[in-house]
Amino acid sequence: MASSIITPPTLKFLKELKKNNNRDWFGKNKSRYETAREELKSLQSALLDEMSHQDEIAQVKLYRVYRDVRFSKNKDPYKTHFSGYIERATKWKRGGYYFQIAPNGNSMAGGGFWKPEKEDLLRIRQEIAANDKPLRKIINAKAFKDTFGQLDGEQLKTAPRGFDKEHPAVDLLRYKQFLISRQFTDQEVLDGKFVKELCKVYKKMKPFFDYMSDTLTTDENGVSIE
Repeated sequence: MASSIITPPTLKFLKELKKNNNRDWFGKNKSRYETAREELKSLQSALLDEMSHQDEIAQVKLYRVYRDVRFSKNKDPYKTHFSGYIERATKWKRGGYYFQIAPNGNSMAGGGFWKPEKEDLLRIRQEIAANDKPLRKIINAKAFKDTFGQLDGEQLKTAPRGFDKEHPAVDLLRYKQFLISRQFTDQEVLDGKFVKELCKVYKKMKPFFDYMSDTLTTDENGVSIE
């Protein structure tokens, strides 16, 4: 059996950080953080290798644990999870794969469009309004539902401006975000097969990303946007 990349001490560190989110405690436990960070770097490397077999990947990025508190009411200096992002290569591949490591079953694999540009959001809505069947086929597929449940994200209360509130696809047109995710238990995270399981989840995201990529790199007539 493959050895685990993420180990129990890393999850324990994050649990204790949540209870002691201050610079004094973090300073005294800096060596524990650095050990956990090395595990994250190993995860980063393993994901880059594994994901390169199933998609075109530009890079795997690790996010900092330090919070930017300048414009936040929450002044806790540290995040209580570790996270990263797998960027798809070239401008033709939209969407990206997110991962989060957090104790108590709060680890997850996610992806989608968190804050789409105004022009991108309009283009997605135009495509849905013209023909919602391709997107519905993806999000209603058994593999999608079994893994992600449903499409998530903030929604308007009614149809967006410029679209008929009686449109048969208004339920999809109301989305402001298009997000999908799958949670992992601590036991799954600590398992030696965790990287492969993460990548299996990402593989099931790919049809959704490919649909969005095709939409966002073509105009309303299906002509490629250079």
